[in-house]
Amino acid sequence: MGDVLAGNHAVWEFDSDSVLIRFARGMRTPRLFHALGSRRIPLEAVSGVTVTTGKRDSVVLRAVPRPGADPLMEAAAGQLREACDPYRLVLPGERAPHAAAFADALLSRLGPDPAEPAERFLVDVPRPPLHLKAYDARVGFDGTAVSFRWSRTGATSTKWKACDQRYPVSALTGVEWRSPEGPGGHLRLLLRDAAGDPRPSHDLAAAVFGVGYGSVHESLPFAAAVLAAVRGRASVSSVPRARSGERLHHLSELHSAGLLTDAEYAALRERFTAESL
Repeated sequence: MGDVLAGNHAVWEFDSDSVLIRFARGMRTPRLFHALGSRRIPLEAVSGVTVTTGKRDSVVLRAVPRPGADPLMEAAAGQLREACDPYRLVLPGERAPHAAAFADALLSRLGPDPAEPAERFLVDVPRPPLHLKAYDARVGFDGTAVSFRWSRTGATSTKWKACDQRYPVSALTGVEWRSPEGPGGHLRLLLRDAAGDPRPSHDLAAAVFGVGYGSVHESLPFAAAVLAAVRGRASVSSVPRARSGERLHHLSELHSAGLLTDAEYAALRERFTAESL
């Protein structure tokens, strides 16, 4: 398509197989958009497109992300405010015909079953901060493990007495993110072999947010990165029988991202190569 739509806080550029979203930097732009910078959304990660009338004589174009395709939206789990939705573009009312034309063109390029959940993440994970400052901990993620360093002033005695914690990605099944903009904001790791305390303030695999701690633009990309790492490792053991080159390329990407050790990468590469012979 090669066309461009410029709206409030973002510019969307459409081509034959994806949408490139470049977020503006400005005082009124949500800080989450600043953190995201730009994102390329493959059309196979989109399940639909809508055009609606917005406030103050505006029109809203929104791409509907396919379930399971975007780690950011999976981690957000519907908690983002409308103004912070990265799939939403607000345009002046006179651009309504253009928005409708883009929506029609995009819809015509979607696959036969776009609403079917994706088997893997199709959108690249945003680059997260290496460390996240929560109210009761400093949380770190190096691509292979998540660590919690408890705060003397914020952490409960349960956490402080248990000492700092470290959880390898292989021990996790998922991540639970609760927005700091609502009550009970926290980041919780879901453990493979154990259930944590239901109270985030006492759960050794959770960090509590608060005013000024765990802001959306920092904590959500962090949660999405951990979730992508967990899903990435889970998918390696069940890689579908695709062409050998595709499987090895995917394996190399996981290794480069730090989601596979050198030994795991070598073993899986040898196995996939042997299976293709």
